[in-house]
Amino acid sequence: MAEIKKTKKKKKWCKLRHKVITALLRWPFYAYARLKYGIRVERCREKRQFLILCNHQTAFDQFFVGLAFPRPLYYVASEDLFSKGFVSKLIRWLVEPIPIKKSTSDSHAVRLCRKVALEGGSIALFPEGNRTYSGKTEYIKPSLEQLVRFLRLPVAILNLEGGYGVHPRFSDVVRKGKCRIYVKRILEVEEYQAMAAEDLAALLERELYVDDTALGGEYRHPKMAEYLERVMYYCPECGLSKWETHGNTATCLTCGKTVRYLPNLRLDGVNTPFPYATVADWYDAQEAYIHGLDLSVYNETPAYVDTVQFSEVILYQNKNVLDKQAIFKLYGDRYEVETKHSTYVFPFADVSTVSVLGKNKLDFYTGDKVYQIKGDKRFNAVKYMHFYFRFTHVLKGELYDQFLGL
Repeated sequence: MAEIKKTKKKKKWCKLRHKVITALLRWPFYAYARLKYGIRVERCREKRQFLILCNHQTAFDQFFVGLAFPRPLYYVASEDLFSKGFVSKLIRWLVEPIPIKKSTSDSHAVRLCRKVALEGGSIALFPEGNRTYSGKTEYIKPSLEQLVRFLRLPVAILNLEGGYGVHPRFSDVVRKGKCRIYVKRILEVEEYQAMAAEDLAALLERELYVDDTALGGEYRHPKMAEYLERVMYYCPECGLSKWETHGNTATCLTCGKTVRYLPNLRLDGVNTPFPYATVADWYDAQEAYIHGLDLSVYNETPAYVDTVQFSEVILYQNKNVLDKQAIFKLYGDRYEVETKHSTYVFPFADVSTVSVLGKNKLDFYTGDKVYQIKGDKRFNAVKYMHFYFRFTHVLKGELYDQFLGL
């Protein structure tokens, strides 16, 4: 008798429970978002399948997007979300996000998106890959248009306005103010398939662009500037520096220059005039400074030294803390981490990518390992990322305006 081969049934990604969970949680989440963030959600009434693209401003954006659509959504999410043990398992059971390796070209994530699309699921993606630091939409890879064509789904482009004003990435507090999310444009498959690649990439970038500092809103809290030093490390007088914030002001610890962060998201010099009108202008100047910086000056003496928690990330499982009080040093061509038992050296040439997660965590990939740095409340992970990308641009001979990471 011929042996009958058993074929393994493919496991579906989109499940009935996702619809039930979405329906049960929609109104509690809306009530919370309305009270906490002052969000106005302009809902999309169309019940068909979409690829949903939105600019990224707050840690609650995925819920804002979910409230705008009647169907359950499958979000493309950083692998860090899947390395939290039981919490990650619960999230996967509830909503089954699509994991992606941040700041990389992840072909496995693309295949999973295709699988969800073929099963009839709607996919939600934040093309910036991370929340804005400046209040305006950050860098979007031109390859986004390739993903759009590959999935062959109608595209709903959403704009979130005021989210940065209400809760900027650097801050622990939510300001009193208003924000809204709405569908700015729907692109049909036939429409974008007829477009040239560069035209579609430009259209997506243009339609996703939001600048909160240009909207004219006001956002109030007694701690408007607190923890701005998580993002800013450049002083127009001193160059590389350290800032310290209290309440609504930030002060350079090198020269004493002080700036006030106003409710209209403008900056005002306190003791001397400040050359930048907004955090966006200041952040652009910081990037320009790094693009012109000679990193070799810091090959022998570190530019910065911080005390941090040093962990190895076991992807899609958990994190193994190697030292809670490690010494993290930033050189012009490498990271060094001194633990109780040994010193780790990570030459930038051997690191494949670096990204900042949340407010002040740093992940970097080297070989087949992923390491995470987590500092104190005032830790600035951005400078460590900027040095790495500046080094790789010089190494590869790339142009001045290359991406410095998010």
